[in-house]
Amino acid sequence: MNAYGQIDHMRRLQGHWLDVLGLGPRQTPARIVLSTPPATLKAYAPAGGGGPTLLILPAPIKRAYIWDLVPRLSVVQRLLEHGASVYLLQWENPGVDGQDFGLADYAGRCILDCLEAIAAERGPAPVFLAGHSLGGTLAAIFAALHPERVRGLVLLEAPLRFGAESDAFTPLLARAPRAQQLTEYLYEVPGSLLDVAAVCASPNSFVWSRWTDWLHSLNDRAALQTHAQVIRWMLDELALSQRLFEDVVELLYRENGFMGATLSLGGRLATPERVRAPVLSVVDPRSRLVPLEAVLPFHAAVGSGDAQLLRYEGDVGVALQHVGVLVGRRAHREVWPRILRWLDAHGEAG
Repeated sequence: MNAYGQIDHMRRLQGHWLDVLGLGPRQTPARIVLSTPPATLKAYAPAGGGGPTLLILPAPIKRAYIWDLVPRLSVVQRLLEHGASVYLLQWENPGVDGQDFGLADYAGRCILDCLEAIAAERGPAPVFLAGHSLGGTLAAIFAALHPERVRGLVLLEAPLRFGAESDAFTPLLARAPRAQQLTEYLYEVPGSLLDVAAVCASPNSFVWSRWTDWLHSLNDRAALQTHAQVIRWMLDELALSQRLFEDVVELLYRENGFMGATLSLGGRLATPERVRAPVLSVVDPRSRLVPLEAVLPFHAAVGSGDAQLLRYEGDVGVALQHVGVLVGRRAHREVWPRILRWLDAHGEAG
């Protein structure tokens, strides 16, 4: 185990101690539908349930339970209460045997396998995909590879155009060596190494704003508790495979392959023009992690011609504003009702 791998292990141990203090996740009961390395498909509603069918795609960098942190701030719960049939693709540690899993697997094979399992339960109709951060990027790429399988896309703080001047990671990558020079010395890419890179790219987003959020939460017990629960989640490291790290850095960030029409996976070209599903994006206009410039060009190019934007300007008590749309009180009060109405409207249209 390298030094960063040891740090991952220590951070997970810290997380377990926070669990003892009652800060661990309280997840909705689920059943396992499918295990297709490096992913597990979980279902939160009985087969045959009503409402729109939706597959959640978390980012493959941290654990999936940020979508279902605690009942009062759980996207899974909001969707179930609305009558949706909810499935979640839970990314697992790729392990030694999964180091060759790249974008073709994460944005193609795994999602397709999950949709086949959902179709076996619910029939062959296309489903909604909802993704946060890089999970939203994977959802959009899949919709371009398999447009007939997707009814609609809900993209939350998801980068789609890479290399924007206001993107915090672009200057960092401009100074960094090629991804293969790093993975040559690692059998997997530890989560803590990605954390260090994120802090270097945007210390305000990953350090100073956390302290500001803590100060603003001091007089609000519920906000302070959520802040601590998100910090606990941030300790739950998940490594990336060598191939996925290389593909994300080189094919997406350096080459901007998705918007640049050069991204070919499994013999299929993935471009925004091939996306035939309606799109709803939620973006924090203040963000340097996913600025508007990382989303609006995709909206202009999407093949469906149906792309809407919701602006969300953050919450108190979320620790990391990038996940506020999933766990923030304001997000659950103001943003998610609009998302649910959008799902209903496009479910009927489908």
